[in-house]
Amino acid sequence: MNNIFTSSIGKKLIMSVTGACLVLFLLFHMSMNIVAIIKPEWYDSICAFLGVNWYAIIGTLVLAGGFSLHVLFALILTLSNRKARGNNNYATTVTPKQVSWASQNMFVLGLIVALGLLLHFSQFWYKMQFAELMGNHEVLLGETAVSPNSGSAFIAYYFSNILFVIAYLIWLAALWFHISHGFWSALQTIGWNNEIWLSRLKFASKIFATLVCLGFAAVVIAFYVKSLCIC
Repeated sequence: MNNIFTSSIGKKLIMSVTGACLVLFLLFHMSMNIVAIIKPEWYDSICAFLGVNWYAIIGTLVLAGGFSLHVLFALILTLSNRKARGNNNYATTVTPKQVSWASQNMFVLGLIVALGLLLHFSQFWYKMQFAELMGNHEVLLGETAVSPNSGSAFIAYYFSNILFVIAYLIWLAALWFHISHGFWSALQTIGWNNEIWLSRLKFASKIFATLVCLGFAAVVIAFYVKSLCIC
């Protein structure tokens, strides 16, 4: 068991498993958000259904734990790699053709993704599920009081601001690179690393990352355009 937490392959395995779980959550979250475009009232019903129910709280705690482990071991591996290189950092200035840009910048991309998540949590989770846990039946969006379950109101409010729209699109771009590399890399770590499957996994990872990120981006852009039409 100690080898899992101390060896390089063990740390990568933990990152792979936690990353895969987080990617599956992103797929669910994206699918849920698409409902807000189709029918805002249905989205609000989903938010109310999740709310502070025991299964939603347990899911949130599991995701928070998985995210923390993912970030922790990413930091540990990055520091270990830099320590191993020592003063030979100049050797990394020439990137082999088979090594992608995303692979070389996974930590930076991950940092952007983490900062985007913090922004998202402060604007949505903190004022929705957390507010409901604290017993607040209303929260302020600007000068308007709304229910923590009114998810569509939160989306409409924040994505009417072009600065937030740009920030989220930058976050989604970083997320695309992070997923498109991390998804197939995780499967390779688990054991799917033969040449035939590796090329297929890389292609599938790009398709998957594109679908997820385009789904999120569609919500951001649709609500921003809708806010312009209302004005």
